[in-house]
Amino acid sequence: MNVFWVLTIFLIGILTGCHRAPVPTSAPSVTNQPVVNQSITTNQAPQMGTPLIPVPAPPVDDRVPEALKLKADGKPIEARALLQELATNDQAAAALGELNTQIALTALPAPEKLDYTIQLGDTLGKIASRYGTTIELLRKANHLTGDKIRVGDRLRIYQGKFAVAVSKNANTLTVTDAGKFFKRYRVGTGQFSKTPVGDFKITVRQEKPDWHRGDKIVPFGDPENILGTHWLGLDVRGYGIHGTWETNSIGKQSSAGCIRMLNDDVAELFTLLPVGTPVSIHD
Repeated sequence: MNVFWVLTIFLIGILTGCHRAPVPTSAPSVTNQPVVNQSITTNQAPQMGTPLIPVPAPPVDDRVPEALKLKADGKPIEARALLQELATNDQAAAALGELNTQIALTALPAPEKLDYTIQLGDTLGKIASRYGTTIELLRKANHLTGDKIRVGDRLRIYQGKFAVAVSKNANTLTVTDAGKFFKRYRVGTGQFSKTPVGDFKITVRQEKPDWHRGDKIVPFGDPENILGTHWLGLDVRGYGIHGTWETNSIGKQSSAGCIRMLNDDVAELFTLLPVGTPVSIHD
């Protein structure tokens, strides 16, 4: 064999050897099973026919519809008694709140109401003070359009013993009457926990309130007045419960420290709560 052919065969052997896989130090076990790509199997869809377990709906106490039927049948006191047993249920609490305000704000008879005959020298203000209620509630429940009353006429007086509890974390205001749940409202509270915590009482009641901003008085109706339609001032300077035009602030901690309510809600609260009503604020 001449030198040319020897060199050619040698070079071919070197080049084909560069593309060979390295020889393992130990031979792998032999299997006839196919190789499975693990990244694919982890994303495989569940097999057809696998039963899906439904998430059960929250239980509904069947006594709530029963109470609502009693109300519809003209038996509000019986309906209220049943709903009071279920007040921890959100549906029952909402229904109870609406029923309680209906009883308080109308002439519907109730055990806590007094039928009073107007005497000589009486005024709505004197009667409201004597029975721990408000002029507004006397007017509304008895369909009075003003303050004029006549000797011998009769008034139906709701003798409530109201108290208020505000939760800053939940942004709720709960009214109780004689220790029993009356109604719950959604409110806004102070940003950065500015709303004070403690036990207070209502000392000022004002409809169409002016806003005292520093040395400046911003009258009701001015676009800069943030107090809404009513003000219930507390015995801590500068703080109170008031309405708001900023409805999207309800349910949030975004005020300067006061407790904000929808204007319709604070108007209802203003009608119910006299001066002296205790207000407890907690986190």
